[in-house]
Amino acid sequence: MSTSSDLSIRFEQNPLLSPADLQPSTPGLEIACLLNPGVFRYQGKTWLIVRVAERPPQREGTLSFPVLKPEGGMEIITLPADDPDLDASDPRVINFRGVDYLTTLSHLRLLSSEDGVVFREGPGYGPLWGQGLYETFGIEDCRVSQLGADYYLTFTAVSPNGVAVGLRTTQNWQDFVHHGLIFPPHNKDCALFEARIGGSYYAFHRPSSVDLGGNYIWLASSPDGIHWGGHKLIARTRTGYWDSQRVGAGASPIRTDKGWLAIYHGADANHRYCLGALLLDLNDPSVVLGRSEHPIMEPTAPYETTGFFGHVVFTNGHVVDGDRLTIYYGAADEYVCGAHFSVREILDTL
Repeated sequence: MSTSSDLSIRFEQNPLLSPADLQPSTPGLEIACLLNPGVFRYQGKTWLIVRVAERPPQREGTLSFPVLKPEGGMEIITLPADDPDLDASDPRVINFRGVDYLTTLSHLRLLSSEDGVVFREGPGYGPLWGQGLYETFGIEDCRVSQLGADYYLTFTAVSPNGVAVGLRTTQNWQDFVHHGLIFPPHNKDCALFEARIGGSYYAFHRPSSVDLGGNYIWLASSPDGIHWGGHKLIARTRTGYWDSQRVGAGASPIRTDKGWLAIYHGADANHRYCLGALLLDLNDPSVVLGRSEHPIMEPTAPYETTGFFGHVVFTNGHVVDGDRLTIYYGAADEYVCGAHFSVREILDTL
């Protein structure tokens, strides 16, 4: 059931995808969770580019996880679980002798659907893997923006050097141009606008500060979609609110007659992730016209409150059909789900 401020109509078929629905990429690994799909339309179908997080089956007394080698290939690192130099208190990130590692390795998978509900992997569209020095811990949380015939894939590139934003482009989803990092560490949650404004490209991004500032949503502009500058802060966290600890952009903002409608995620000190919205000026998207006081979606369904990392709804993908906004989202860092919204209803709450 929806809470008073929850505007979502969840798919009856949720979860749409669970770890057991896909095959592991490599013998000896298992899929721990599915997360946060990018969404796009191509050849008349709705597509998801799903983050698939894998690891070896865990054995008593040890902790093992995969990493990619910069020159290619994969290796499995195994550590004794009782090692005094191991901090495994977080299910997602561990620290061993001062070095951080991820407990899983993520790659991206393409699935398509005729009806937007039943998604399947198709032949000819293979997985996307991390490559090179800055993606050895995998690639995550891809957002897809279409500009003309080009699809821009912005994703989180993870390595011991930090968390950064990588870019690949494609026109056919089989051949990709690798553009490297467009935002250096620590940065993530990057979504490109699907239209130029005054001749410039625009993108959200989320630089992170540990000691000063915080996890805020920023806006950048670019002459070519590759080189970015003109950075402006557009949304901070809010003390006492549902988005008090961190905020980050969802997918490309939606052009409406009121302004650019941007869906974003916010988390509180208990790591509870909800969705809200921002309204930005059509001609100058650094001007914020409105913001959600209450979440438009909260983790209340069982598949959202219980999972690999519970009490999470997190989106970086949607499709728009007139007033109907269909958001695909990660639930509890384990499942892929869907929900419908009314664009007008969201605007009326801002």
